[in-house]
Amino acid sequence: MSEELVKDFLKDAERRMAKSVEATRQELHTVRTGRASPHLLDRIEVDYYGARTPLRQIAQVAAPEARLLVVTPYDKSSIGAIEKALLESDLGLTPSNDGTVIRLKIPELTEERRRELVRVVHNIAEQGRVAVRNVRREVMHELRELKREGELGEDEERRAETELQRLTDRFVGEIDQLLAGKEREILEV
Repeated sequence: MSEELVKDFLKDAERRMAKSVEATRQELHTVRTGRASPHLLDRIEVDYYGARTPLRQIAQVAAPEARLLVVTPYDKSSIGAIEKALLESDLGLTPSNDGTVIRLKIPELTEERRRELVRVVHNIAEQGRVAVRNVRREVMHELRELKREGELGEDEERRAETELQRLTDRFVGEIDQLLAGKEREILEV
């Protein structure tokens, strides 16, 4: 029985750690690099008829060129609200509106801005690592509780902790790979 319980804890830990890595991946996608990517606008929310609505739900975002994003609203009357949301965002991009689509030119990154973005992605990656480690800490606590209650032997606990550490190392390694890729992308001139 205790072996099944340990397997369940480890499966749950693996699932939660994978979610942390995926959340980190999504957050890294929203960081602007020198190239235009529709993911840059994933965090943008528009005040659409009084409700905060993700931009992706009310407009199509495309990157027809390396330094250009084109936002095509499904409802042409929402173009003003979309433009306002883009201006208020922290992207530092100025939208140009021709009445049917909004164009966002992505300027060349300066060396100083590149270094600043590298710091930002390092912070995002560290938050992801902390989330993975928090999952490990919680499961370790649960395993110790089981041992204390007598439902788990010392050897079983040690094996489970070793497996949990292996999972943690694997997911932290994935985050490190994501970070290295994003860093290369930012520093690429």
